[in-house]
Amino acid sequence: MERARKLGSRAILRRLVSEQKQQPLYKSSRYVSSLSASVAVQRGSNVVNSHSFNSRSLVQFVGSRSISVDALKPSDSFPRRHNSAAPENQSKMAEFVGFDSLDSLIDATVPKSIRIDKMELPVFSEGLTEAQMLEHMQDLASKNKVFKSYIGMGYYNTFVPPVILRNIMENPGWYTQYTPYQAEISQGRLESLLNYQTMITDLTGLPMSNASLLDEGTAAAEAMAMCNNILKGKKKTFVIASNCHPQTIDVCVTRADGFGLKVVIS
Repeated sequence: MERARKLGSRAILRRLVSEQKQQPLYKSSRYVSSLSASVAVQRGSNVVNSHSFNSRSLVQFVGSRSISVDALKPSDSFPRRHNSAAPENQSKMAEFVGFDSLDSLIDATVPKSIRIDKMELPVFSEGLTEAQMLEHMQDLASKNKVFKSYIGMGYYNTFVPPVILRNIMENPGWYTQYTPYQAEISQGRLESLLNYQTMITDLTGLPMSNASLLDEGTAAAEAMAMCNNILKGKKKTFVIASNCHPQTIDVCVTRADGFGLKVVIS
Protein backbone atom coordinates (compact mmCIF):
# COMPACT_ATOMS: atom_id res chain seq x y z
CA MET A 1 0.00 0.00 0.00
CA GLU A 2 2.88 2.35 0.84
CA ARG A 3 4.53 1.59 -2.50
CA ALA A 4 1.29 2.35 -4.32
CA ARG A 5 1.02 5.72 -2.61
CA LYS A 6 4.59 6.60 -3.58
CA LEU A 7 3.93 5.64 -7.20
CA GLY A 8 0.80 7.77 -7.22
CA SER A 9 2.67 10.77 -5.79
CA ARG A 10 5.46 10.43 -8.35
CA ALA A 11 2.91 10.31 -11.16
CA ILE A 12 1.31 13.51 -9.91
CA LEU A 13 4.66 15.30 -9.69
CA ARG A 14 5.67 14.20 -13.20
CA ARG A 15 2.36 15.45 -14.51
CA LEU A 16 2.76 18.82 -12.81
CA VAL A 17 6.30 19.33 -14.11
CA SER A 18 5.43 18.38 -17.69
CA GLU A 19 2.40 20.69 -17.82
CA GLN A 20 3.77 23.58 -15.79
CA LYS A 21 3.14 26.12 -18.53
CA GLN A 22 -0.23 24.73 -19.53
CA GLN A 23 -3.22 26.87 -18.53
CA PRO A 24 -5.97 25.07 -16.63
CA LEU A 25 -9.17 24.31 -18.51
CA TYR A 26 -11.23 25.24 -15.47
CA LYS A 27 -11.12 27.56 -12.50
CA SER A 28 -10.71 25.55 -9.35
CA SER A 29 -12.57 26.25 -6.16
CA ARG A 30 -11.13 28.84 -3.83
CA TYR A 31 -10.85 26.54 -0.87
CA VAL A 32 -10.77 23.06 -2.46
CA SER A 33 -7.67 22.00 -4.35
CA SER A 34 -8.09 20.73 -7.89
CA LEU A 35 -6.24 17.60 -6.76
CA SER A 36 -8.76 16.87 -4.02
CA ALA A 37 -9.80 13.24 -3.87
CA SER A 38 -13.22 14.18 -2.58
CA VAL A 39 -14.55 14.43 -6.13
CA ALA A 40 -16.74 11.48 -6.88
CA VAL A 41 -15.86 9.32 -9.90
CA GLN A 42 -18.75 7.58 -11.63
CA ARG A 43 -18.38 4.08 -13.01
CA GLY A 44 -21.61 3.09 -14.63
CA SER A 45 -24.22 3.28 -11.92
CA ASN A 46 -21.70 3.12 -9.06
CA VAL A 47 -20.10 6.14 -7.38
CA VAL A 48 -16.61 5.83 -5.93
CA ASN A 49 -16.20 8.25 -3.00
CA SER A 50 -13.10 9.36 -1.14
CA HIS A 51 -13.13 6.29 1.12
CA SER A 52 -12.72 3.86 -1.79
CA PHE A 53 -10.49 6.15 -3.85
CA ASN A 54 -7.24 4.15 -3.91
CA SER A 55 -3.87 5.12 -5.38
CA ARG A 56 -4.50 3.45 -8.72
CA SER A 57 -7.75 5.31 -9.15
CA LEU A 58 -5.97 8.54 -8.22
CA VAL A 59 -3.36 8.01 -10.94
CA GLN A 60 -6.10 7.33 -13.50
CA PHE A 61 -8.04 10.35 -12.24
CA VAL A 62 -5.00 12.63 -12.55
CA GLY A 63 -4.20 11.37 -16.00
CA SER A 64 -7.70 12.14 -17.26
CA ARG A 65 -7.75 15.88 -16.53
CA SER A 66 -5.56 18.94 -16.95
CA ILE A 67 -3.48 20.01 -13.96
CA SER A 68 -1.63 23.27 -13.51
CA VAL A 69 0.68 24.58 -10.82
CA ASP A 70 -1.59 27.64 -10.65
CA ALA A 71 -3.85 25.54 -8.44
CA LEU A 72 -1.06 25.43 -5.85
CA LYS A 73 -0.43 29.18 -5.78
CA PRO A 74 -1.69 31.28 -2.83
CA SER A 75 -5.38 32.11 -3.15
CA ASP A 76 -5.59 34.87 -0.53
CA SER A 77 -4.70 37.71 -2.91
CA PHE A 78 -6.62 40.95 -2.52
CA PRO A 79 -7.87 41.60 -6.10
CA ARG A 80 -9.75 38.32 -6.44
CA ARG A 81 -11.43 38.89 -3.07
CA HIS A 82 -12.24 42.57 -3.61
CA ASN A 83 -15.98 43.16 -3.89
CA SER A 84 -15.89 45.39 -6.94
CA ALA A 85 -16.58 45.43 -10.65
CA ALA A 86 -14.81 42.64 -12.54
CA PRO A 87 -12.45 43.61 -15.42
CA GLU A 88 -15.04 42.56 -17.99
CA ASN A 89 -17.64 44.74 -16.26
CA GLN A 90 -15.24 47.69 -16.27
CA SER A 91 -14.67 47.22 -20.01
CA LYS A 92 -18.42 47.18 -20.68
CA MET A 93 -18.93 50.36 -18.64
CA ALA A 94 -16.08 52.08 -20.49
CA GLU A 95 -17.51 51.02 -23.86
CA PHE A 96 -20.93 52.33 -22.84
CA VAL A 97 -19.52 55.86 -22.53
CA GLY A 98 -17.50 55.58 -25.74
CA PHE A 99 -14.11 54.24 -24.68
CA ASP A 100 -12.45 50.92 -25.36
CA SER A 101 -10.95 50.58 -21.88
CA LEU A 102 -10.83 52.16 -18.44
CA ASP A 103 -7.32 53.47 -19.11
CA SER A 104 -8.48 55.37 -22.21
CA LEU A 105 -11.32 56.88 -20.17
CA ILE A 106 -8.83 58.11 -17.56
CA ASP A 107 -6.52 59.46 -20.29
CA ALA A 108 -9.39 61.52 -21.69
CA THR A 109 -10.60 62.88 -18.36
CA VAL A 110 -7.49 63.42 -16.22
CA PRO A 111 -5.20 66.18 -17.55
CA LYS A 112 -1.62 65.12 -18.15
CA SER A 113 -0.35 68.16 -16.25
CA ILE A 114 -1.52 66.74 -12.92
CA ARG A 115 -0.43 63.16 -13.48
CA ILE A 116 2.68 61.58 -12.04
CA ASP A 117 4.85 58.85 -13.43
CA LYS A 118 4.18 55.31 -12.40
CA MET A 119 5.50 54.65 -8.92
CA GLU A 120 8.29 52.10 -8.86
CA LEU A 121 7.68 49.79 -5.93
CA PRO A 122 9.69 46.64 -6.67
CA VAL A 123 8.56 44.91 -3.48
CA PHE A 124 4.89 45.36 -4.38
CA SER A 125 5.14 45.20 -8.19
CA GLU A 126 3.38 41.85 -8.39
CA GLY A 127 1.13 42.47 -5.43
CA LEU A 128 1.13 40.78 -2.05
CA THR A 129 -1.27 38.25 -0.64
CA GLU A 130 -2.99 38.86 2.67
CA ALA A 131 -0.53 36.59 4.49
CA GLN A 132 2.45 38.31 2.85
CA MET A 133 1.08 41.76 3.65
CA LEU A 134 0.50 40.83 7.30
CA GLU A 135 4.05 39.49 7.53
CA HIS A 136 5.42 42.67 5.92
CA MET A 137 3.46 44.97 8.25
CA GLN A 138 4.48 42.95 11.31
CA ASP A 139 8.10 43.25 10.21
CA LEU A 140 7.73 47.03 9.94
CA ALA A 141 5.96 47.23 13.30
CA SER A 142 8.73 45.25 14.97
CA LYS A 143 11.15 48.07 14.13
CA ASN A 144 9.21 50.55 16.25
CA LYS A 145 10.52 51.45 19.67
CA VAL A 146 7.70 51.91 22.16
CA PHE A 147 8.41 54.23 25.07
CA LYS A 148 6.24 55.25 27.99
CA SER A 149 5.11 58.88 27.90
CA TYR A 150 5.13 60.85 31.14
CA ILE A 151 3.74 64.08 29.68
CA GLY A 152 0.09 63.44 30.54
CA MET A 153 -1.43 66.69 29.24
CA GLY A 154 -4.77 65.81 30.82
CA TYR A 155 -4.88 62.27 29.46
CA TYR A 156 -3.74 60.20 32.41
CA ASN A 157 -3.69 56.47 32.82
CA THR A 158 -6.72 55.30 34.78
CA PHE A 159 -8.03 52.03 36.12
CA VAL A 160 -11.35 50.92 34.66
CA PRO A 161 -13.10 48.14 36.61
CA PRO A 162 -13.37 44.98 34.47
CA VAL A 163 -17.16 44.87 34.85
CA ILE A 164 -17.44 48.34 33.27
CA LEU A 165 -14.82 47.58 30.65
CA ARG A 166 -16.53 44.34 29.67
CA ASN A 167 -20.15 45.50 29.72
CA ILE A 168 -19.78 49.07 28.49
CA MET A 169 -16.59 49.83 26.58
CA GLU A 170 -16.14 46.38 25.02
CA ASN A 171 -19.82 45.60 24.49
CA PRO A 172 -20.73 45.92 20.76
CA GLY A 173 -24.28 46.77 21.82
CA TRP A 174 -23.04 50.23 22.84
CA TYR A 175 -21.33 51.17 19.62
CA THR A 176 -21.68 50.61 15.87
CA GLN A 177 -19.63 51.38 12.78
CA TYR A 178 -21.72 54.51 12.18
CA THR A 179 -20.83 57.99 13.36
CA PRO A 180 -22.59 59.23 16.50
CA TYR A 181 -24.12 62.07 14.47
CA GLN A 182 -26.65 59.76 12.79
CA ALA A 183 -29.80 59.70 14.84
CA GLU A 184 -30.81 56.06 14.49
CA ILE A 185 -32.40 54.75 17.65
CA SER A 186 -30.54 51.47 17.12
CA GLN A 187 -27.25 53.07 18.06
CA GLY A 188 -26.01 52.13 21.48
CA ARG A 189 -24.30 55.50 21.86
CA LEU A 190 -27.64 57.29 21.96
CA GLU A 191 -28.94 54.86 24.55
CA SER A 192 -25.84 55.30 26.69
CA LEU A 193 -26.20 59.10 26.51
CA LEU A 194 -29.83 58.80 27.60
CA ASN A 195 -28.75 56.70 30.58
CA TYR A 196 -26.06 59.27 31.39
CA GLN A 197 -28.54 62.17 31.25
CA THR A 198 -31.00 60.27 33.43
CA MET A 199 -28.30 59.66 36.04
CA ILE A 200 -27.21 63.33 36.02
CA THR A 201 -30.76 64.63 36.48
CA ASP A 202 -31.28 62.15 39.33
CA LEU A 203 -28.08 63.30 41.05
CA THR A 204 -28.56 67.05 40.56
CA GLY A 205 -32.35 67.28 40.69
CA LEU A 206 -32.27 69.59 37.67
CA PRO A 207 -34.79 69.34 34.81
CA MET A 208 -32.04 69.17 32.18
CA SER A 209 -28.60 67.70 31.58
CA ASN A 210 -25.79 67.97 29.10
CA ALA A 211 -25.21 65.17 26.63
CA SER A 212 -21.42 64.89 26.77
CA LEU A 213 -18.95 66.44 24.34
CA LEU A 214 -15.98 65.14 22.41
CA ASP A 215 -13.21 66.30 24.75
CA GLU A 216 -12.19 68.91 27.33
CA GLY A 217 -11.22 71.53 24.75
CA THR A 218 -14.60 71.31 23.02
CA ALA A 219 -16.41 71.49 26.36
CA ALA A 220 -14.47 74.61 27.39
CA ALA A 221 -15.15 76.33 24.07
CA GLU A 222 -18.86 75.51 24.36
CA ALA A 223 -18.89 76.95 27.90
CA MET A 224 -17.32 80.15 26.57
CA ALA A 225 -19.93 80.36 23.80
CA MET A 226 -22.71 79.78 26.34
CA CYS A 227 -21.45 82.65 28.52
CA ASN A 228 -21.34 84.89 25.46
CA ASN A 229 -24.94 83.98 24.60
CA ILE A 230 -26.14 84.59 28.17
CA LEU A 231 -24.61 88.09 28.17
CA LYS A 232 -25.87 88.59 24.60
CA GLY A 233 -22.44 89.70 23.47
CA LYS A 234 -22.25 92.68 25.81
CA LYS A 235 -18.87 91.67 27.25
CA LYS A 236 -16.13 90.61 24.86
CA THR A 237 -13.39 89.46 27.24
CA PHE A 238 -13.02 85.86 28.41
CA VAL A 239 -10.46 84.94 31.07
CA ILE A 240 -8.82 81.51 31.10
CA ALA A 241 -6.53 80.24 33.86
CA SER A 242 -2.94 79.82 32.74
CA ASN A 243 -2.70 76.37 34.33
CA CYS A 244 -5.32 74.94 31.95
CA HIS A 245 -4.02 72.44 29.44
CA PRO A 246 -2.55 74.18 26.35
CA GLN A 247 -4.77 72.22 23.95
CA THR A 248 -7.84 73.44 25.86
CA ILE A 249 -6.66 77.07 25.65
CA ASP A 250 -5.93 76.72 21.92
CA VAL A 251 -9.45 75.47 21.17
CA CYS A 252 -10.97 78.36 23.12
CA VAL A 253 -8.78 80.91 21.30
CA THR A 254 -9.79 79.47 17.94
CA ARG A 255 -13.48 79.45 18.82
CA ALA A 256 -13.31 82.99 20.29
CA ASP A 257 -12.10 84.41 17.00
CA GLY A 258 -15.44 83.64 15.36
CA PHE A 259 -17.37 85.40 18.14
CA GLY A 260 -15.09 88.43 18.23
CA LEU A 261 -14.05 87.64 21.80
CA LYS A 262 -10.75 88.56 23.44
CA VAL A 263 -9.16 85.71 25.40
CA VAL A 264 -7.01 86.69 28.36
CA ILE A 265 -4.79 84.00 29.86
CA SER A 266 -4.02 84.78 33.48
